[in-house]
Amino acid sequence: MSRPDLIQEKPYNARDKLLAAALGVIRAKGYSATSVDDLCRAAGVTKGAFFHHFESKEALAVAAADFWSETTGALFASASYHDHADPLDRVLGYIDFRAGLLSGPIQSFTCLVGTMVQEAYASPAIREACEASIWGHASTLEADIKAAMALYRVTGVTAPSLALHTQAVLQGAFILAKAHGGPEAAAESVAHLRRYVTLLFKTPKEEADAR
Repeated sequence: MSRPDLIQEKPYNARDKLLAAALGVIRAKGYSATSVDDLCRAAGVTKGAFFHHFESKEALAVAAADFWSETTGALFASASYHDHADPLDRVLGYIDFRAGLLSGPIQSFTCLVGTMVQEAYASPAIREACEASIWGHASTLEADIKAAMALYRVTGVTAPSLALHTQAVLQGAFILAKAHGGPEAAAESVAHLRRYVTLLFKTPKEEADAR
């Protein structure tokens, strides 16, 4: 998931300011390298305000994962790929939409929960919050994938597993972008994902229609 900056409204209280700051700072610096002072500075609030709302940095991370899901969920729910009549076009449109977000500074398109779970998976609270966010987003693709599987006569895979595979590719693409210092390698990985999905769905129907 990515680019909540495209839709995020200006936060109006200290808690929301800290959550909004976490989205940017943690993606830019990483969870471990981000301090409470960094978050307070970015949010423009005092340390006292931080501990009024969150008992620890871990607690903020858990809340930030939920905030991330809500913010990015609104972005994807309003995207135009939902308007396609063909469910496969909706799935491919989702991938194209993700590809279109791969621009600007790395921290503007990479995933908060993917970043946090790579560093802090040993924390049960953070791991569970990140799992809920990633799996929850993947589940929004399942209905379109299932409908496309029926229409294009695809067997041997399940909608939940393919939905999660899209997230595995995207999270891996973000790692490549960080390692490379730019979105180019990530864009190539997403293009490979699109080709894979196209072949997976089109080939069975074309073979069946040719019989």
